[in-house]
Amino acid sequence: MRNSLIVVVLVSVVLLMSVSAFSQGLGTQFPQDRAARPQRPEIPFEEAPRNAEGRVMIGPPEGGTGLWVGSGGLSVTSHEEVPYQPWAADLVTYRRSSPLEPHTRCKPSGGPRQWLTPYGAELLEVPELERVFIFDIGGPHTYREIFMDGRDHPEDVAPSYYGHSVGRWEGDTLIIDSVGYNERFWMDRGRSPHTEDLHMIERLTRADMNSMTYEITIDDPNVYTEPWTGELGMRWMADRELFEYICQDNNFAKDIMIGVEDDVDRSRIVP
Repeated sequence: MRNSLIVVVLVSVVLLMSVSAFSQGLGTQFPQDRAARPQRPEIPFEEAPRNAEGRVMIGPPEGGTGLWVGSGGLSVTSHEEVPYQPWAADLVTYRRSSPLEPHTRCKPSGGPRQWLTPYGAELLEVPELERVFIFDIGGPHTYREIFMDGRDHPEDVAPSYYGHSVGRWEGDTLIIDSVGYNERFWMDRGRSPHTEDLHMIERLTRADMNSMTYEITIDDPNVYTEPWTGELGMRWMADRELFEYICQDNNFAKDIMIGVEDDVDRSRIVP
């Protein structure tokens, strides 16, 4: 009897050690804490690609593919804090406490929110059409058109999600001037409300092959006491392409879609 008890105890100890080792192995494969993930390897410096005229290309080099994705969030650069009017500050507080964001309900998003997706977006220059296109992958899976032919904004613009955008080059910086927005989207994750009087100027400067600076000036006198500027870093994801994305089938963030907490482990979702 005593020997049998010793055998049972030994078997139990071995089983517990095996389960522990197996769990640790799972933890190595699928770390629950983002801080425990392996760090992204450092990418060696590489000059930005240039076209035949010598101007920097904001998309992939000839024959290549790639996407841009925003790193972090939009940081304010012109003020210590966003110069809200009182009602707008209250709206921001409400949005942050109840973030039912339109983007997660498959609505297009103008401005910086277009880049703040784990799937990235494609910047495509089409010189023959004198256009630049920004193709979304996540969210609505649609595109934004920027006219590069020197035209002005129409006098009467029908409000839309992406507005009316005209662009020009200043050196290696693409400057996009946009008006005609509707009020049905958030241009970031709730920090920056706007009205149909929004005037947005975006500046995209590619520093090297793998990084680009996105600067934005927001002017909406209905919301802010004065114009303000912000900045967003963007990183290049080489050898990536657009893929089919059905927004309604891929909404994992139920808490910011319909206000219900979900049990999805986002650390296992790979862009």
